[in-house]
This record gives sequence, structure tokens and C-alpha cells, in this order.
Amino acid sequence: MSKPNILFLMADQMQGRVFEPGHPCLTPNFDWLMDRGVRFTRAYTPNAVCSPARASLMTGLLPHNHGVLTVTHTVAADQSRLRTHHPHWAQRLDAAGYRTGYFGKWHVEEHQPLSDFGWQVSGEMGHGKLKSALLEQKARALRGDRPYEPDYSLSFRLDGGTGYPASVFYGVTDMSPEQRNMGIVTALSLDFLDEALQQDGPWCCFVSMQEPHDPFIAGQEAFDQYDVEAMPLSENVHDDLTGRPGIYRKSARVWAQMTDHQRREAAACYYASITEIDQQFGRILDRVEQGGQMDNTLVVLTSDHGELLGAHGMYCKNFSAYEEIYNIPLIMTGPGMPEGVTTSARVGSHDLCPTLLDLAGCATIENEDSRSFAPVLQDPQTHETAYTTGYAEYFGGRMILTQRIVWDGPWKFVFNGFDFDELYNLEDDPGEMNNLAEQADYTDQLRAMTALMWQKIEATGDHSLAGSNYPPLRVAPYGPGG
Repeated sequence: MSKPNILFLMADQMQGRVFEPGHPCLTPNFDWLMDRGVRFTRAYTPNAVCSPARASLMTGLLPHNHGVLTVTHTVAADQSRLRTHHPHWAQRLDAAGYRTGYFGKWHVEEHQPLSDFGWQVSGEMGHGKLKSALLEQKARALRGDRPYEPDYSLSFRLDGGTGYPASVFYGVTDMSPEQRNMGIVTALSLDFLDEALQQDGPWCCFVSMQEPHDPFIAGQEAFDQYDVEAMPLSENVHDDLTGRPGIYRKSARVWAQMTDHQRREAAACYYASITEIDQQFGRILDRVEQGGQMDNTLVVLTSDHGELLGAHGMYCKNFSAYEEIYNIPLIMTGPGMPEGVTTSARVGSHDLCPTLLDLAGCATIENEDSRSFAPVLQDPQTHETAYTTGYAEYFGGRMILTQRIVWDGPWKFVFNGFDFDELYNLEDDPGEMNNLAEQADYTDQLRAMTALMWQKIEATGDHSLAGSNYPPLRVAPYGPGG
């Protein structure tokens, strides 16, 4: 049997809940994918920011093992290097005869050409084909062929009166998707597919959009599909964050002056941006379908992490470990997979590394950090009960801190090395409003969740925390000895 093609579609900062039934976000092409494959309702990111999450996706490793702990463009060069002696799944595909192409936002590391990581054709941000295309777009604008700088019919700027510069946080532009980055990324991807679909042998096309990452900018046509006043707000939007870490409350002050109407406008812009991504990805899916190869193509649709979108009074990600950030979208379709199925299997995006290699019949990448969930994709009902736990880690973004997150069934434990911890029952409290970590009735559950954290720390060689027995560092509720 021939190896399956792989089409990997990734957004940046897209919430997992946009795929929930009845959600106001309009995504007809994503809905079509859901009807053809498997949706994971409990998929999660192993880290809350772009670079560590993307490096984990590529290597199957947790951040403390691959070495990218923060966003690469915010630190000195010697702090943003990926440990290149760890293999990437695209290298395995390359060795197995796949034609590989990567287009759009990379953000894994900043020091090596993508060819070093298995990508034969590269059109990543700031380099190669995408850089050339963007320069040509700007040249056309200077010649008067088309606009280059957007004109906003609606925009909201965060107040710069505190000494921080004012900046656009959301807006509606007159530029179409084809005139913006997402359209150029799509065009480069289609060029690659036009060539790959005409050749013998398997291919892997990775398309990485930088949207709907803040600022939430959408085109007028997509925005007009949404009724701003009808936009629902999160039930926890006015959470005063009592009983949660102080840094959460400090971060929330940035957004405190936003009105509910502005929050609805922000949501409409965010969802409209996703609608535009849906349209662009739909063009790519159509091209594969027209090429007659959809039935032998594994499709992955996901995001590197989520977006708070007003939950708990906050936006973006970074400070806080809430599900709006960590629960990511994940849909997979492909040969032999059931259609129209939803699974509660808890899998991380770093688990995609061994899973893709399993499905492609390539040499695997083995480590203690991730595991293949290929069995779930063959028979979700039988195998999902073996995937109930999850583990993530956060090291801060620009501001260093220590955070570890453990899921086990309905329970979620957040170890905050910088403040008091958090414990939630996500079935009883999906909005994560009631922190149970300091309540005596939940001592046994807190102990059990902390034990799971120490087990993962030991198994994956997280040496910094494994060696935190020095007395002033004993800030976990229970030590590794239980």
C-alpha cells in the first residue's frame, strides 16, 4: 500500500472550542473536515506560547528537553536555539522519500535553514519564497497596483496613557485575504501542491497561518457575516480572579477598561479572522480533492495554542493556565479513519510527532515525553480510555517563571512555582472559577495530582524541578516522596 500524503493545516492562537456544536464562528470547510474525520475535544498544547509549542510539535519533546523555552524573537540568540541533535518528524519523511514543503509562520527557532529539519521547499516568514512574495507585494503597492498598508473601517487601540505605547488590538481592514499574508501563504502552498500532485510518490505540505493571533484583524467581507451585538461573552468574563495567582490579576488590568461592546467587537474580529482562514484552507483542500488524492491524504488541522478572548477578563495567553489557552483544536482525517467521530482522548500536539510517523509507516522517534495515538484514530471508542492524562509546562514569555499543568480525567492541577497552586474539576467547573487547591476536602486529590506531576518530571528528565529539594525551593504542596 502506498504511503499517505500529509496535509498539515495550522493556525496560530485558535481556540479549540470554535469547533463545538452551535459555536458562532463560521467555518464551513472545517465542518466538512469534521464530517470526514475525528475531532479531539480534549487536545492540548504542551506550552502556552508559539516557539516552545511548535518545537514540541516537530520533535515530540517537552520544552525542557528540546531547549526552546520562550518565544525566539524576544531573547538573545544563545537562548533561542533548538537542540538540533534531536530528530524531527519531517526528517523521517524526507528519508522515506516524501516531497516536503513548509509555508508560513515557522517560529520554532531562528538559526538553521528549514532544510536542516527535513523541509525541502521552504516559504517561511522572513525567508525564502515567502519573503520574496511579500517584497513583490510591497513593490506592487508602491507602483500603485494595490494597497499595502490597511485602512481600518473599525479599530480599537489599547490605551497608551500608562506609559506603554498605544497599539491596535482589533480591527477591520479593506484589504482582502489574498492581499494579506494569509493569501500569499496559500498561494505558495498551492504552487507546491500543483507540482506535487503531478508527481509519483508521497508528499507533505505544511501550511502555517499567523492568524488569528492578536491583533485580531479581519477583512470587511468576513466581518460583515457577524452580528456584533449577538456575540456571546464568556461566562467568566467578569471574573475578579479571587483565589488565583496575583500575576493573573496584574495581567488582567490591561483589559479592565474594555466595555462589553468592545469585547463583542473583539470576538467578532477574531471569529471573522478564523472564517478567512477557513476559506484559505478550503482552497487548499479543494486543490487536493481536484487532484484526486484526498482519499490517500492524511489531513491535520490544529493550532499551536489557544486564546483567552476575554475569559477571566484577559486576552491572548502567557499568564494563566486556563483551558481557553491550553485546549486546542485538533481534527484529523485520512485513510482508514472513522468519519464524523468525536473523541475525548486527551492528546498533546507533541504526540503528533510519533503519531504521524506511525501513520506514514516511517521510522519512529521514541522518547518518554510523547506517545502515538494512532490507535485512537483507528478505533476511538476502544482506545480513548487509555488517553486520559496530559502534561504541559510553561517557563514564561519574556518574564521567567515556573508552571506545570497536569490533567487526569476531569481534574486539572496547576503548579505555580511563583505563587499558590490551582486545582479544578473541569466537569463541575468548566469555567475554572473555583480553585480547590487550598480547600481541605480536596487534600487527597491534590496529593494525587502532585504525584502525577513528579512522575512526569522524573520520567522525562526535568532536572531543574527534579532537583528542587533545597529547603527554600520546596514550594510544591507535596514533594516527590508523596
